[in-house]
Amino acid sequence: MRPLTRGRYSVRLGESARDVLAAQALRHLAFHGREGLDQDAFDARCQHVLVEDAQGHLVACCRLQVFGAQDDLHASYSAQSYDLTLLAQFAGPKLELGRFCLQPGVKDPNILRLIWGALTVILDGQGVTLLFGCTSFSGADPAMHALALATLPAHVAPPHFAPAPRARERVALPTGQGDPLGLPPLLRSYLAMGAWVSDHAVIDRAMNTLHVLTALPVAQVPPARARALRAIGLGNSTTGD
Repeated sequence: MRPLTRGRYSVRLGESARDVLAAQALRHLAFHGREGLDQDAFDARCQHVLVEDAQGHLVACCRLQVFGAQDDLHASYSAQSYDLTLLAQFAGPKLELGRFCLQPGVKDPNILRLIWGALTVILDGQGVTLLFGCTSFSGADPAMHALALATLPAHVAPPHFAPAPRARERVALPTGQGDPLGLPPLLRSYLAMGAWVSDHAVIDRAMNTLHVLTALPVAQVPPARARALRAIGLGNSTTGD
C-alpha cells in the first residue's frame, strides 16, 4: 500500500522496528494514560498502520493480520477472548484489525476516514471478505457503558457465525433503551457499514477496557460508502464518507 494523504494527515504501513516502537508508545499512552510501550507477541505477526500529521507526528495507529480462506482463527488476537470456530467458516480471506487508538486529545474525523480508505485498498488487494476484531470501550467497568451497550443487541451476529464465549470475565449485552452516542467512534463506523457484534462484552482489566467482537462482511458495506472509501484509497478528494 502506498502512503495516502487527506488534508493534513497521511497514512502508511510501518516499515521498520522504529515504526513499531512508535506505535507501541502511542498505544500505551492511549490505553494506559502514561508513557511506556504496549507490546505483545502479536506485534511481530502484524502489519502496523500509522497516521501522521503534517509535522510527521504519529496521531493514530492500528495493526492488522490477514488470514487465508482455509485458515482457522485460533492464532488471532481476538481468539484469546472469543471462540471463533463458527466465524472461521465465513468464506474467503479475513483481516483482523486491532489496537486502534488516537493520540489523546486528537478527534479529527478525517483520521478515521483515512484509515478506512487505507484498509479498503488492503481489503481489495487481498480479496478479503470479512473484517473482524475486538472493539474497545475505554474503562473496564460495564456500568460505565450500559447505555451504549444496550444499543448493540440489534446488531448481534447471526447464530451460524456467532462468536462463542471464552473469556472468564464477560457480561451479556443489556437490553432496554440505549444511547449510541456512547459508542466508540470505530464501533459506530463499523455498525454504519453493517457490522455484527458478539452477544456479550469482555472485561479486559489489563488494558482497562471493555470490548466486543466486531465482524464486518465486506459485501454488506453500502455501495455509496464503499465508493467513497475507495476514492480516499485512490488519493481522490471525496465527500459524504
